[in-house]
Amino acid sequence: MDTTKRVIIIGSGLGGLCCGYLLARNGYGVTVFEKNRQIGGCLQTFSRNGTKFETGMHYIGSMDEGEIMHSLFKRFGLRDNVRLRRLDTRAYDVVSMGGMHYPFANGEEACTGELMRFFPVEGPALRKYWKGVRDVIAGSSLSSWQSDGLFVPPNYELLSRSASVFLRETIANVRLRHVLAGNSILYAANKFKTPFYFHAIIRELYNRSAFRFVGGSDQVARSLARSIEEAGGEVIANSPVCKINCDSRSAISITLQTGDERRADYFISNIHPGRLMELLDTPLIRPVYRERITKLENTISNFTVYIKFRKDSMPYLNSNFFHLSGDTAWDTDKYSEKNWPKSFLYMHLCSSQEQIYADAAVLIAYMNFNDVARWRGARTGQRGAEYEDFKLRKANRLLNALEKEMPGTRIRIDTFYTSSPLTYLDYTGTEAGSTYGIMRDSARPLETNPTHRTKVPNLFQTGQNTYSHGMLGVMMGAIVTAGELL
Repeated sequence: MDTTKRVIIIGSGLGGLCCGYLLARNGYGVTVFEKNRQIGGCLQTFSRNGTKFETGMHYIGSMDEGEIMHSLFKRFGLRDNVRLRRLDTRAYDVVSMGGMHYPFANGEEACTGELMRFFPVEGPALRKYWKGVRDVIAGSSLSSWQSDGLFVPPNYELLSRSASVFLRETIANVRLRHVLAGNSILYAANKFKTPFYFHAIIRELYNRSAFRFVGGSDQVARSLARSIEEAGGEVIANSPVCKINCDSRSAISITLQTGDERRADYFISNIHPGRLMELLDTPLIRPVYRERITKLENTISNFTVYIKFRKDSMPYLNSNFFHLSGDTAWDTDKYSEKNWPKSFLYMHLCSSQEQIYADAAVLIAYMNFNDVARWRGARTGQRGAEYEDFKLRKANRLLNALEKEMPGTRIRIDTFYTSSPLTYLDYTGTEAGSTYGIMRDSARPLETNPTHRTKVPNLFQTGQNTYSHGMLGVMMGAIVTAGELL
């Protein structure tokens, strides 16, 4: 192995592993340090009583030949190392609102046709909507990647148009407008802030083709780690980094929780920018910059119920189900004790290509960190009876909401488990357990989209906060970060 240039990567989420893959394959001496016992960040899974559950990465789009995620998976040596099952092409997503279920079919024309069954005069508006989506894709880095394999971050003009404003200006029918925004839990949309760019990218990604991982998304993390190690690198779990040490010009080493110091030529952070600031004590980071980063608003966290079904009792649902309890897709993160949950996402997990009955499902709703902040500081599994009672009450509230939409679900449940924003904080390290990191603001695109470069010349960032969340954004962001060294 060529160890002339050594790189330390802090965090083994998808971004860190993808950077490690590219650099290790190009002769760099790569070491990835992960604070948890399990690598992968949002690719982590867990098992209870023989049933495997996803924690973050539940489905993936654009994986057909010639589509962008297929191309990226090939680039990272993943395409032959993961198992996928295609979601229902006539209804990969279903948005539930006002007692109606609105299916989203793969392909612009098919999707438009399905929605026109409910909105028969809205064909022109829908075609205008799709043109807006295509215009964003054409003006983004996805277009350049697909044409010549190059990638640059999005221009800030694309990030300065609000999703809600675009939908309001394009779609006159209020119900249709909210149905189109019905999957906004996938990016924790804020009515006044979220750029249309993020809505458009996600719509395009899944509308082309949509799949579930068969057997868990942790296979992605394992494959990347294996490739790094085969190229001579290391992926070391259960090794928290406590400090990044700098001299007057650059970063020179890290200090681990054990007290060990590791030196390198380059450093890449795959942790939340706020967490990164906590590791740095150097005049290279000016106080005004540190303050700006630490005060950035973050997206909301979530509460999840992990459901195990009785054997061969629940028919497998090959669609993702997004429920809106009111008449709007916006502000479902602003709730009271009485009206929670105002929205939820429900999906079955896939354990085989020929699945007939579901083994497990996840049920996810927004939850503010303040709801559980009083238990912060207590160790996992030691937060006491009051916390367990809180989770049980919330789980039953959420399961009752699901039962109203899908009667007969509860009698098919064998058992269930829960996680709260505290759980998400413990296992991802993101600020206040935020599901998607920093909240992007179309009115402040420069300030709310941190770049992969930092004020320390040889310290870079990757992950969902530096380009976009989700597998597409993180993988493309990793190409930009690694490109600084390559």
